[in-house]
Amino acid sequence: MRMRASAALTSGALALTGLAVPAAHAAPAEPIVLSNFSVNGGKGIHIGSLGSSFTITFSASHPANVERNSVLVLRQGSGELLQPYEVQGNMCKAVSDTRSDCTATFRVETLNYDIKNRNAGDWRTWLRMKSTDHSSALESDNVKTVKILRAAKLTANASPEPVRRGATITVTGDLTRADWDAFADQGYAAQPVKLQYKKNGSSTWTTLKTVKTDRYGKLRTTVKATADGSYRYGFAGTSTTAAVNSSADHVDVR
Repeated sequence: MRMRASAALTSGALALTGLAVPAAHAAPAEPIVLSNFSVNGGKGIHIGSLGSSFTITFSASHPANVERNSVLVLRQGSGELLQPYEVQGNMCKAVSDTRSDCTATFRVETLNYDIKNRNAGDWRTWLRMKSTDHSSALESDNVKTVKILRAAKLTANASPEPVRRGATITVTGDLTRADWDAFADQGYAAQPVKLQYKKNGSSTWTTLKTVKTDRYGKLRTTVKATADGSYRYGFAGTSTTAAVNSSADHVDVR
């Protein structure tokens, strides 16, 4: 992995510190407080075979003399980093003297070895903000755990269409996931996938059976035609790979 290290990045455990003011009777330092911390707008971070982008946003209330060149990176283990694409000093914008809104945009590119298959899973958000006189500071080794997963794709095809009532319908499909080491999508073998059915006029999907992918990530099973409706496959995901549903394939039963 290419490590995007920041000169400002230092090791340290979780700390929210109001540093001492030299004056004997100085007023207590105003703390730096975070709010509205959001990762990718609440959506999962699913990185495709060539990469993807996502954002982390938050607000901060702070002393009027805060330095807005805050540092935020994602860390995994002892040395692997993901750093925002834009210059760190542009991350926070002043809403007022004592409030800032911050946006960090991450652009992850597998071809640049920003991330490898072994990195799928949890990442820590390392953040530092401080006042110009160092009287107030916030340094956190993990404001929020960020889960970065390998993106998955799933297809479903039900045939024949149309079909006679009581006849056999064959539903095939493919489950693939991003291979960050090979820069391509690869079949995901031996994974349980649910075959689901929704009758015309209904809004509810019913699971008919669970099918396992073969060594190439392919799916194949059969059901009896009962009424007009749609079929799809659904994959629940794993600790390294995102959940995904296929598109629905409608079958006309005559």
